[in-house]
Amino acid sequence: MNVVLIICGALMAYMIGSLPTSVWLGEAYFGIDVRNFGSGNAGATNTFRVLGRRAGIVVMLVDIFKGWTATSLALILYYLDAIYFEEVNQLKLLFGILAVAGHIFPVYVNFKGGKGVATLFGMALSIHLEASLLCVLIFLIVLFTSKYVSLGSMIATLAFPILLLMPRFNPEEPLLIIFGFVLFAIVVLTHQKNIVRLINGEESRTNIRLKRK
Repeated sequence: MNVVLIICGALMAYMIGSLPTSVWLGEAYFGIDVRNFGSGNAGATNTFRVLGRRAGIVVMLVDIFKGWTATSLALILYYLDAIYFEEVNQLKLLFGILAVAGHIFPVYVNFKGGKGVATLFGMALSIHLEASLLCVLIFLIVLFTSKYVSLGSMIATLAFPILLLMPRFNPEEPLLIIFGFVLFAIVVLTHQKNIVRLINGEESRTNIRLKRK
């Protein structure tokens, strides 16, 4: 195990996760900081709300890519013979957590970021592709039926560790399953205000209909 390379990978994962996609895009093309509008978060959902669908899609895709890239740094370390194959998943978890932490607390913009759901999804894609894609389907079903992004995010996040418990998706590594439930707890914590609004019937619904000319 090359400790120096692992530390460098960890720092890089955090820096990648910290890239404030919505803030930089909003300031560069719209002249505004999305954190001053809507929910005040620098995430894809608030970007959809403040800057529109196109900007929201760009931010969402980049944030997903951030999580996937940072998590996949573990594979690069493996190919560099810095870690053993048995350590890949452990490093993926570490790097993924650091990327999500970076998104929530980005060093580039005073540690005020988003909720990390898109980055978390990118991380999950790197850890278990099949289960992650099924979670996307679950998210879309909840979104189209309820029109609540927050509800869809929480249910899809909970579905990830539950799917890993099933024989079809089981990675035979208890750490990944435990981590999945921990991630769900983190998402719930970052969505406390949304949960209160959902209970009170005050949560904003997302208009997902395509515009017709």
